[in-house]
Amino acid sequence: MFRRCVVYSLCIAVLNLGSPLVARAELVGTLQAVESSTRAQDLAQVGGELAREEVRMQMSALGVDPAAIDARVARLTDPELRTLAERMQQMPAGGDALAVIGIVFLVLLILEAVGVIDVFKKFP
Repeated sequence: MFRRCVVYSLCIAVLNLGSPLVARAELVGTLQAVESSTRAQDLAQVGGELAREEVRMQMSALGVDPAAIDARVARLTDPELRTLAERMQQMPAGGDALAVIGIVFLVLLILEAVGVIDVFKKFP
């Protein structure tokens, strides 16, 4: 009796192995479809900018591996990638040297006021 019960149980288990799995399907919205196409465009734009020789040389000078750059860009989410692509379009080609000089001067001024450094007292 026990043997017959085990055989029937195994037969039912084997027959259930061939049954199809349940699949869930959803409609893809227009916004989702557009975002996937803009992701490809943003990846192409950011990849094109990062593939320039000057950028690769600067990244190498900073100690960043070019393969790591590509891997990190590929892992960005859609909003992050879109923001990066937009900011790359808006950035000036040579950078804003006046802003950098102003920030350095402001930092030196704050450090002088706090008493961390004595840069301005050395000059007569």
